[in-house]
Amino acid sequence: MSKQQTLNELAAAINGTQTEEGSVFTAELISGEVDVLQVVVEDREEFPIYVTLDDSQILCVTHLWKESEVKQGQRESLLDALLTMNVPMPLSSFSKVGDQYIIFGALASSSNIGDVSYEIEVLSDNTLEAIEAVAEFLN
Repeated sequence: MSKQQTLNELAAAINGTQTEEGSVFTAELISGEVDVLQVVVEDREEFPIYVTLDDSQILCVTHLWKESEVKQGQRESLLDALLTMNVPMPLSSFSKVGDQYIIFGALASSSNIGDVSYEIEVLSDNTLEAIEAVAEFLN
C-alpha cells in the first residue's frame, strides 16, 4: 500500500472523530512533493497538525512561531524554557526547522487509529500549553 493510500485511509478514519474529551477532528490530504495529512482540531484551527509517515514512524507536527516572532534579546530565555518543558510535556518535543519552531510527536508506523487520534489530541493540548508558557518571549 502506498503512503498516499495509507494517509487517505487515516484521513477517512480520523475525519469527524470525536474524542472522549470532546475534541472533533477534520482531516484533509494535501498532495505535494511529500504527501501530508492536515488535521484540524475544532476550535483550534490556527494550529493545524500535519501528519506524515514513512516505513518506521508516523510523525505529527504543529508549527508554533517563526524566529522573527521572538522578542529581541529573549531567544536564549525562550530556548531554555523549551528545553525545560521537553521532558515533563507528555508525548511531545520541540524542534526548529529553518526559522520555524515546531512541536511534534512520533508513533510507530504500526500504531492503530486510536493511538494516532490520542497523539493528535495530546499534541494539540501541548501546543496551547507551550504557547501560553512562553508567551512572554514572543511578540
